[in-house]
Amino acid sequence: MRSEQPVTTESLVNKIKSIEENAKKRRTQESLFFPQEATKKLANVVMLPIWPESVRGTPNSFLRGALFAAIQGKKREYMKGELLASQPGIKIRFTGMQFDQYDLDVWEQTIQLAAKHPLGNVCYFKIKTFLRELGRNDGKSERDCLMDAFRRLMASGVEIEQGPYTYGGSMLEFWHDKGSDAYRIQQNPRVLALYNAGWTAIDWETRGKLHRKPLALWLHGWLSSHAENYSTKVETIRQLCGSRNKSLRGFRQNLKVALTDLQEIGVIAVWAIDPKTDLVTFERIPSGPQQRHLIRKVTKTRKPPE
Repeated sequence: MRSEQPVTTESLVNKIKSIEENAKKRRTQESLFFPQEATKKLANVVMLPIWPESVRGTPNSFLRGALFAAIQGKKREYMKGELLASQPGIKIRFTGMQFDQYDLDVWEQTIQLAAKHPLGNVCYFKIKTFLRELGRNDGKSERDCLMDAFRRLMASGVEIEQGPYTYGGSMLEFWHDKGSDAYRIQQNPRVLALYNAGWTAIDWETRGKLHRKPLALWLHGWLSSHAENYSTKVETIRQLCGSRNKSLRGFRQNLKVALTDLQEIGVIAVWAIDPKTDLVTFERIPSGPQQRHLIRKVTKTRKPPE
């Protein structure tokens, strides 16, 4: 039988000191990159929802309109206070260089890293690691593209209104320490309040399979943000995704290609476009959370037996 060692005042003091030192090391891990920022504290602690490593939590307002458009980067335009297309219940006004689906990838990854930080809206990283998570190479052109995305997200002004929540401001701020080649990204805590209005867990692996397919990427996010399948006109989808294709016929052809891409990777089981009504119908298997939402909805609406 093991004998218990007597607890002395000295041993208790040493134990407390050890606990304090370990806590201090965890709190100041970022000071290895940015020692000048380590002692600064934000007044409010941001609490993001908890989601698995395999997904990226994204506010529904980012997925149900043209904030992150289904366009090629070379087709982006400068906007000045323009009201973007979005679903009912969401109002978005935008000033700056138009965002595309790559910008959404970048923003989602910054949030993924920030969710692990004690404050919930700050992240630290090396460019090489960040690009790897985006499925990109660590070449000069890819680094330049990433920096351009940071600049757009920093310089643009967004006004997003959803339910009782309204945000106006930029998407993020960033710092670069040339000595360690490390980056610090910070989102405005207020933009994160949009998660309270509803958010979606985007499957990151599936999204990675749609690399450089902006319309398919937008459709994946849009469909993921809904638990139920709704028939939607081709023209409505063209407006919501922010397409620059002025020909409805041309967009319809692009839409067919994008829907086929989604079908091939298992996002959609079947799809069809009615030649008379121009309605697009989808059939897909809802995710686990979406299935639970549908079950709750049916349970609430089911009438008790007579």
